[in-house]
Amino acid sequence: DIGCGAGNNTLKLLQSVSPVHCDLIDLSLPMLERARERISKVNEGDIRTLQGDFRTIELPSDHYDVVFAAAVLHHLRDDADWEAAFRKIYEITAPGGSVWVTDMVSHESQMVHALMWERYGQYLESLGGSEYREKVFDYIDREDSPRPVTYQMELLRKVGFDRVEILHKNSCFAAFGGIKG
Repeated sequence: DIGCGAGNNTLKLLQSVSPVHCDLIDLSLPMLERARERISKVNEGDIRTLQGDFRTIELPSDHYDVVFAAAVLHHLRDDADWEAAFRKIYEITAPGGSVWVTDMVSHESQMVHALMWERYGQYLESLGGSEYREKVFDYIDREDSPRPVTYQMELLRKVGFDRVEILHKNSCFAAFGGIKG
């Protein structure tokens, strides 16, 4: 679980498959500790926590049956970063294994992108007013570089995933993945 946060994706997996042996990766030590705490309550498998960036942590090749990337990839910057990250994910995924991404996305069409961001902005305003909307959008502009689902699907294929699927897309968020043959 790369960028595991509090471990939500691994917890969801454990509702269907248990026990699992998992590696939890995150930049934040408090998030790793929280994920370990939550997952250890429902999992008898091995849990290993690794603090850092999944792109630079040494991970075994062809090893993981499932790789989760939740709200982590939109932090990548340029095309080279995106491709290197997807290559790393492919490298660590076992043959027959899969990667599942849930993340913020942009859109190919500027018109569609503007409409979806306006709707997202309205949602943010409903949560905390216009100041909150501006704070979130300023942060996204400064820290994030989301890419369209189509870009990411093409990149999954380019690095070697032979089957790709879009599970869900709503406004500026999507869930999709790829299977390594």
